[in-house]
Amino acid sequence: MLFSMKPRLHWSFEEVVDLSQHIERTGWDGIWTADHLINNNATGEGLVGECWTVTAALAALVPRVRLGTIVVGNTLRHPAIHAKMAAQIDVISGGRFILGLGAGWQENEHRAYGIPYYTLGERSARLDEAAHVITSLFQNERSNFQGKYYQLENAPLQPPTVQKPLPLLIGGVGEQKTLRTVARYANEWNAQVMPDVYVEKTRVLAEHCAVVGRDPSEIHRSVQVVVAFSDNPGQVERARSRGAAIVGNSQEIRDAIERYAEAGAQEMVIADFNLATLEEKKDTYDRLMAEVVPHFR
Repeated sequence: MLFSMKPRLHWSFEEVVDLSQHIERTGWDGIWTADHLINNNATGEGLVGECWTVTAALAALVPRVRLGTIVVGNTLRHPAIHAKMAAQIDVISGGRFILGLGAGWQENEHRAYGIPYYTLGERSARLDEAAHVITSLFQNERSNFQGKYYQLENAPLQPPTVQKPLPLLIGGVGEQKTLRTVARYANEWNAQVMPDVYVEKTRVLAEHCAVVGRDPSEIHRSVQVVVAFSDNPGQVERARSRGAAIVGNSQEIRDAIERYAEAGAQEMVIADFNLATLEEKKDTYDRLMAEVVPHFR
């Protein structure tokens, strides 16, 4: 199993780089960034690093690990622009980038910048077309597409991707539309759910794969969680406010990850949202690497 880190881009760029380089040095497998324009709070205030430029910088400054987005908001840019930027970061990183794409969910950033938000159904339909557009650009010298939302006319992608193909990750767990898009187009899938829910979502994904004639084992599967050791009450309280959270001692954390693995997860993406300082982040990731990760390698 792979173990990766997701740094919160609400910290200074220098701190994100410091933590990312520490993660690389201490044996982690990947670094994932989130794509948001403002904070998801009542005012939208607070530092939010820009996903694409930060990730491009990490591609140059962190030399070994996989780098990806969990996830880019499809509604924020045309999918051809996402493909273009992904290809460039793949070049900068020497073939280590994964483009993670989602339908978009944070309404306040759309409202603040005058970006159409659409209904959930429209966002899901746009995600499906966007996955088609991006897949075509990654795989072909020239692409043509006439969809309801997006169009390409003899479109190239230069520079080309280093990876053939550059992996496309789709994030989300919507059973009727998102998981169908995963089955159709994704090389990787990410979910942010607890183990019992993850089991059910993998079953639904397998059903969609059967419909499109695809082996579900072809899709690399990752899970995004926060983790808190039970001997740190502050971590625990903050973790439980973040949704998918694993809380306990080292053995309990290993047991929870084992349940994900039994359901087919191949990568744990551990976010730092519940970790209050740079030192707490480093200490927690180091403890996970010493007490938890070796059990799965």
